[in-house]
Amino acid sequence: MTLVHATCVAVKGAGILIRGPSGSGKSDVALRLIDEGAALVADDYCTVSIHDRQLVAAVPDAIAGRLEVRGYGIVRLPYEPQIAVKLVVDLASKDTIERHPDTASCVIDGVTVPRVFIDADTPSATAKIRVALTSSAEGIDEKVVSV
Repeated sequence: MTLVHATCVAVKGAGILIRGPSGSGKSDVALRLIDEGAALVADDYCTVSIHDRQLVAAVPDAIAGRLEVRGYGIVRLPYEPQIAVKLVVDLASKDTIERHPDTASCVIDGVTVPRVFIDADTPSATAKIRVALTSSAEGIDEKVVSV
């Protein structure tokens, strides 16, 4: 089991691991996805482990059901205790993201997972995440959408 600095949400049974430095917008992107129907798994950090050759994210007990809403505080929400990770979202500034990146995946603890780079401040950020999740789930050969 590995502790990772990331926020995780579940969209239609698929885990999305949102990574980025402190203050980059992980919780904000998660809140927008939750507002659009996703479920919270873990905010700020989670554990990942391998089960049946899949990467699984789980919430540590100390933060279960809690999400930080910057400018408001910590809120309690319903949550999923664990989920298989189907997409990694790496938050980055718009000017550092390649229009057509060479790689559309990353490896975490030996498991290859589709990945997309997103600017958290882009209004369409959550729509791009859902497109990337759908594309990776359908096995589309085109690269995952990037901003």
